Amino acid sequence: MTLQNTSGTAPVSLDLVIFGGAGDLSVRKLLPALYMAHLHGNLPQGARIHPVGRQAFSREAFLAFIQEKVVPFIEPKAFDAQVWQDFLARLNYAAVDVTQEAAYATLAGALNAGSDRVFYLATAPSLFTGICAHLSTAGLIDARSRVVLEKPLGHDLASAQEINRVVGNTFEESRIFRIDHYLGKETVQNLMVLRFGNTIFEPLWRGPAIRSVQITVAESVGVGSRAGFYDGTGALRDMLQNHLLQLLCIVAMEPPVSLDPDAVRDEKLKVLRSLRPMGVAEVARDTVRGQYTAGAVQGESVAGYLQEDSVPADSVTETFVAVKAYINNWRWANVPFFLRTGKRMQERRSEIVIEFADLPFSLFADAPRKSVNRLVIQLQPEESIQLQMMAKEPGSGMRLQPVSLNLDLESAFTGRRAEAYERLLMDVIRGRLTHFMRRDELEAAWTWVEPIIEGWKVLNERPKAYTAGTWGPAASSALMAREDSAWMEEA
Repeated sequence: MTLQNTSGTAPVSLDLVIFGGAGDLSVRKLLPALYMAHLHGNLPQGARIHPVGRQAFSREAFLAFIQEKVVPFIEPKAFDAQVWQDFLARLNYAAVDVTQEAAYATLAGALNAGSDRVFYLATAPSLFTGICAHLSTAGLIDARSRVVLEKPLGHDLASAQEINRVVGNTFEESRIFRIDHYLGKETVQNLMVLRFGNTIFEPLWRGPAIRSVQITVAESVGVGSRAGFYDGTGALRDMLQNHLLQLLCIVAMEPPVSLDPDAVRDEKLKVLRSLRPMGVAEVARDTVRGQYTAGAVQGESVAGYLQEDSVPADSVTETFVAVKAYINNWRWANVPFFLRTGKRMQERRSEIVIEFADLPFSLFADAPRKSVNRLVIQLQPEESIQLQMMAKEPGSGMRLQPVSLNLDLESAFTGRRAEAYERLLMDVIRGRLTHFMRRDELEAAWTWVEPIIEGWKVLNERPKAYTAGTWGPAASSALMAREDSAWMEEA
């Protein structure tokens, strides 16, 4: 693959700079994804990768570091020792204190003159504005340069707006890639095709044919080494404000006029702006905050959140949140959207459940009281699409049993399935913006989320305790029960 210069002249080289290059995200996701892209010939020829960090690594010491830390996150069947050495030849570590303007001269000396440049900011969002300002002062940005911003983008609406303002002063909007790795998942992108590439669902994809939608992103892990960061963030900011709202947008959006990035993002923006605002009374009734206590996950005893290292003993940070949301438009009027995310839950699972309406009248005496017509879109740990419906049990009589039509994407398609970060990194390199958030999208999401945060402050209640290894506080089940619904695992 060669990288095309957007000015229309000859192909140019690529310098990919990763701020936070020795950090957790780089080690677990970014460098393994770039190795896989290299393995399959998808990185531009001659492209170089520049992890940047504060650690005073020599290049040799850094390569030894990632040999130890990165290789375990590469699938064994994909690891090739010679290909790995070729990949390492692309890497050039730069020790830079990103808060010091003078330190950027070190980085400037490492980059090729005239190269296309991608700056990936895998740091705390509080550093984004300073990094962009220093890159500009050092003359490292031109009209072709791109920047990738990791979530969470800001701590609230005001900080998100400030990040957008400062970064926007340095990079054009068409060069800003606000990444949400859930938008790179194969099944999430397949949801667009499921909705807009088939005729069978569109007539039913609305209320009252759909009675509710569930979106769950459950993690079995705790906060681990991220406790210091997480305690100042919480589940609402860390997961719901970005991942879950983006999934909601794809489920609820109207058909775009094309797959042009702005056409798609225009429709997502309409959804975010149509979310019913929440006052304090709605926050008290329609949201649940939780915090895990000691328990067992997959047979292993684990500590409670307040016993984790770097977590204050009196912390009121939520590790679980469930929200009932409504979209004020004709398609979704009065259809509840249940959003749920948490740490130390019973298992790692991300899924979207579309629950269709009950039959108005049943002909079958043995039929369940409630319909079991559901479309279950599983994002992880496996990726699959399952349509649940009723069928006659073999034998005499008309006894009904639920059955499923399964689309196992891994068995249906024999080609390689790139991981989300690899796919999105290739989109950045190729300049494809469709699966990245636009500035107004981000600010609309914060506009809806911020009153929930403020409502929690007014209510001044501790998060509800839930035992690690469960599905969260009992109050989240009650949230569903009030709509005569249940979470998927309870149905």
